[in-house]
Amino acid sequence: MTVAPGTLVLAGTPIGDIADAPPRLAEELAGADVVAAEDTRRLRRLTQALGVQPKGRVVSYFEGNEAARTPELVEALLGGSRVLLVTDAGMPSVSDPGYRLVAAAVEKDIKVTAVPGPSAVLTALALSGLPVDRFCFEGFLPRKAGERLSRLREVAGERRTLVYFEAPHRLDDTLAAMAEVFGAERRAAVCRELTKTYEEIKRGPVGELAEWAAEGVRGEITVVVEGAPEKAEELDADELVRRVRVREEAGERRKEAIATVAVEAGVPKREVFDAVVAAKTAQKPV
Repeated sequence: MTVAPGTLVLAGTPIGDIADAPPRLAEELAGADVVAAEDTRRLRRLTQALGVQPKGRVVSYFEGNEAARTPELVEALLGGSRVLLVTDAGMPSVSDPGYRLVAAAVEKDIKVTAVPGPSAVLTALALSGLPVDRFCFEGFLPRKAGERLSRLREVAGERRTLVYFEAPHRLDDTLAAMAEVFGAERRAAVCRELTKTYEEIKRGPVGELAEWAAEGVRGEITVVVEGAPEKAEELDADELVRRVRVREEAGERRKEAIATVAVEAGVPKREVFDAVVAAKTAQKPV
């Protein structure tokens, strides 16, 4: 007899306050045949707080074993099991383990559904005070400084609001890099410890936020950054160079002048920098 495939359930978990857990989460935890958890110890604390006891098998599913464990979970799904996937906080597969399993399940025509839950991305976006009609989620930036700058330059001209996750010990470096690439006056919001006791939303120009973060910040961090301003006019390379020259003659350092002109023109800082370098190479006055 052919066994119908089971169902993969992606379950959102609280990002801070346990009271935010959706009612269906407890039902799914209690009834799933297999519960795959990013951290089984955190899962134990979650189930205790919700007053439920999983009846099914509990297995770990995290970045280190995701590739190896996915085939095992797909096999269970093909055998008719209901597999529940939970991560430490928020929705599985969104900057958390899960994408590989979802892709494998879809490839096998296995049903995939979700228990919607709290989202740090949407919560931070809503609280930021920045435009929310269009946004893009960029996840975590690279740890290495050069790669981080390159990634930021790719979106320097992005008009939509940007949302990032960041580790607290890298926040100051990330905000400083954003100030360099986007311009120190670009508006942003640092959302810390969302829904928790010490929740804090720090809003302001990204340059000022970088100075604030240099003193040290703790907790789970989500950064929301205003999109690039609409270009008031198309400026050619000569005009970009001229504006940099004017600012330099007024006493600004070239680096700051380039950053300011890029913000004014609504273009990536790299575009202004390249124009200045090309002018110097051609021996034009800069």
